[in-house]
Amino acid sequence: MTSRWRALLPLGILLMAGAALFASGAFDRFEPHRLLADEGQLRTGIAAHPVASRVAYASLLTLGIATGVPGTIVIVLAGGLLFGVVEGTALSSVSLVLGSVALYLASRYAFRAGRREAPPLAQRLRQGFAAHPVTYTLALRFVPIVPLGAMTVALAWLRCPPWLFVGATWLGGTVSLFVESSVGAGLGETFASGRPVSAAGLLDHRILLPLAAFAVLTILPLAVRTLTGRLRRRD
Repeated sequence: MTSRWRALLPLGILLMAGAALFASGAFDRFEPHRLLADEGQLRTGIAAHPVASRVAYASLLTLGIATGVPGTIVIVLAGGLLFGVVEGTALSSVSLVLGSVALYLASRYAFRAGRREAPPLAQRLRQGFAAHPVTYTLALRFVPIVPLGAMTVALAWLRCPPWLFVGATWLGGTVSLFVESSVGAGLGETFASGRPVSAAGLLDHRILLPLAAFAVLTILPLAVRTLTGRLRRRD
């Protein structure tokens, strides 16, 4: 096996594991309607095995994030529903950092093996990132519409310093996880109230406020960039 293939092996294993996990339908159990239907049984299991249940939750989320599989948000919503906002966010934050670091290291190892000179466009992108690494990294981590795995691989390709990657992942990711866990907890409380399920019934402050915060997170980087550009033009 050549050095190039050896370098790609860790990343390839993670991506293949993610494809297998996604194809297995393991995330179907975490769809909101199934969670709400089985909520009583799940809470009984959590009460009977408090440590094991939390380790299992964190492990599954870590695996999902490390393999770059889409749809991990349903696990985070489940964490908010079953463990509450604070504990769900804390468990998800640990999983986010561990899973992201695993994918980041595998990606860095794979990209480092390339010996060919990067195309001009790639060089310009890397130079632009190198000029403002903190701004670009935080912007990527605070934009929740971009898939988490894609962001991680992109930051590895841009040669984001490890310390900056971990810090931005924890800070930006935890803020997003808090919003998502709040949505999960709000869904559970709304359905538990016994009100009929309808669009109007979901217009509850416990859901609307986190969704509003989520929208703010989405437009915040663009707003900061626009304001900074205007200030520079005035100078």
